[in-house]
Amino acid sequence: MLMQRGPVTSSKHDLYRRRGHDRARDGQLAESARHRNDEDMTLEVGLTGWAITIALIVGLLVVDLGVAAARPHVQGFREAVAWSLFYVGVAVVFGVVFGALAGIEFGVQYFTGYIVEKSLSVDNLFVFVIIMTTFAVPERHQHKALTFGIILALIMRAIFIALGAALLQLFSFMFLIFGLLLVVTAVLLFRHRDEDPDVNENFLVRLTARLLPVSDDYVSGRLVTRLDGRRGVTPLFIVLIAIGSTDLLFALDSIPAVFGVTEEPYIVFVANAFALLGLRALFFLVRGLLDRLVYLSTGLALVLAFIGVKLILHYGHTLDDRVPEIPIGLSLAVIVVVLVVTTIASLVKVRRDPSARAHAGTLRSAEVTAPDSTTDRQRRLRD
Repeated sequence: MLMQRGPVTSSKHDLYRRRGHDRARDGQLAESARHRNDEDMTLEVGLTGWAITIALIVGLLVVDLGVAAARPHVQGFREAVAWSLFYVGVAVVFGVVFGALAGIEFGVQYFTGYIVEKSLSVDNLFVFVIIMTTFAVPERHQHKALTFGIILALIMRAIFIALGAALLQLFSFMFLIFGLLLVVTAVLLFRHRDEDPDVNENFLVRLTARLLPVSDDYVSGRLVTRLDGRRGVTPLFIVLIAIGSTDLLFALDSIPAVFGVTEEPYIVFVANAFALLGLRALFFLVRGLLDRLVYLSTGLALVLAFIGVKLILHYGHTLDDRVPEIPIGLSLAVIVVVLVVTTIASLVKVRRDPSARAHAGTLRSAEVTAPDSTTDRQRRLRD
């Protein structure tokens, strides 16, 4: 029975008009509800999903570390290409399966986060090359050093991700803090884009060398050894400290950056994990080509600044709906365009000026010095 308010003398035409108005109003309410549901959509990952993901990542690390420990060797170009394609393939397959299960929106967030982390990880490679050169790491032990370094990086980033997710959950203004942090980092990186960080000034490296005796050689790739009856460490242990502590600084940029792409801790974790898993193979693949990416630091500074602005706008949108937000599709397009243009411009620059060389970039000015010998390096670390 149709309940009416108003005169019973309403015409049939008025009745149909009211019905149409009610249907339109109901449609608007339904559309508004769907819009709110889309905005509030969150990713639900149970313990089983986390367990399977962590098992997959640990399994890949075990395989990587097993290869490094069982057969220390100099990795050739073909082997590096094969491992790089393998890790990229695993990341892509995971993204496709994840997108099919969780939805296209979350799938796009994963691939955007993966691209961001992969591009930022290339900057890690510059620093890894500097570390390997500074500490004169034999090529046959570089595989092990990188694998252990990646394990340390995964552990530290998992801690940062959990902390960042908790802060964003409790305090919405952390989006503003993260955004400002990325913008400041982008400005500093751009200002010092033609410099390299000084590994010897790393506090943890210097402290370790002061507290523990360090051997003069790598002792078949061991981490600890005995020196004059005392337990000491090899230079490879110092290298791991350098790689791990340096990546800790990189995490301060990359974690807020990927949170600018997605607020889902699971996506942030897997994007970081798969980007880092392929880092070891990518190091051996592109270490001879890194010098050609002369504008990489500039491109990364632009990416960080863009994501920082995106986070600031997102915080503003939480306060006032009139503040625009940058959609994830546009973010992906901007990041890809910046990286492609940066790569092409770098290759063109090197072709015109063969003497041009790329630098890792640093957040503070550092004097560029020639790599120390093993003895000079240890004396400098202890001084």
